[in-house]
Amino acid sequence: MSVRDLTILGCSSQQPTRHRNHGAYLLRWNDEGLLFDPGEGTQRQFIFAEIAPPVVTRIFISHFHGDHCLGFGSMLMRLNLDKVTHEIHCYYPASGKKYFDRLRYCCIYKENITVVEHPVKEAGLVEDDGKFRIEAAFLDHGVENVGWRITEPDTIKFNKEALKKWGIQGPAVRTLEKEGSIQIEGRTVALEEVSHIRSGDAFVYIIDTRPCAAALELAKGAKLLVCESTYTDAQKDLAREYMHMTAKQAAEMARDAGVDTLILTHFSARYREPEEFAREAREIFPNSFAAEDLKRFAFPKHS
Repeated sequence: MSVRDLTILGCSSQQPTRHRNHGAYLLRWNDEGLLFDPGEGTQRQFIFAEIAPPVVTRIFISHFHGDHCLGFGSMLMRLNLDKVTHEIHCYYPASGKKYFDRLRYCCIYKENITVVEHPVKEAGLVEDDGKFRIEAAFLDHGVENVGWRITEPDTIKFNKEALKKWGIQGPAVRTLEKEGSIQIEGRTVALEEVSHIRSGDAFVYIIDTRPCAAALELAKGAKLLVCESTYTDAQKDLAREYMHMTAKQAAEMARDAGVDTLILTHFSARYREPEEFAREAREIFPNSFAAEDLKRFAFPKHS
């Protein structure tokens, strides 16, 4: 089975600290590497995380404030240096095209990699390539800022005991999956008699926003939600003024959206201990965790 986990490459907000790099998040999933908002220093964080950068196949930029994109150009140059042959798909708000280009071509180098752009002009489905369904929502941050929802396809989960009962094995299983039924000793065995549909898991990334209906809708039913919580509730007025969320607000959204696990991140430099955010959130949504640089969270496939 391929690796399925989320690595926190950085969890700070605008100002990094001694212990927190600018934000960046790598989701390894179904033999791909999805990199979200590579801030300054992301390339070096890969070294500390002991993960090879060529794992990256897709890069998502929520918006073009510096702490969410200043590492983008250097990541492309690193992938170029490593001579990756797979395409690098890049998703970003279309209104930021000029910033995307400036970051991509910010210095002299010979580009050998293949970058496939996906500028997002409107909310909804961005792409469904059979491996992932990618959806976008515009959030409440004063500039065009995109939240992302990535869902894997539904799959068929076979009941081993039922297959054994009917003596279905080997190539017959593939025939059953393809045709929807199979003849066994004069009886038709339907696919649904020996299997069920496993709904694809969903990952949601929501950053730099006030609480809003678009964020809540995007998060519904997610297995794993990475959500900004720049402030604690004691600074909720600052959160509103600067268009961010508190840990309490993130927890309320996770609860109302029915997500499985909440990862809090994008912490203001005024806070020393990320666990302060987790404690606040757990009072409302118990399955809440605080991001920490280089920490990994499992993203196991449900049965």
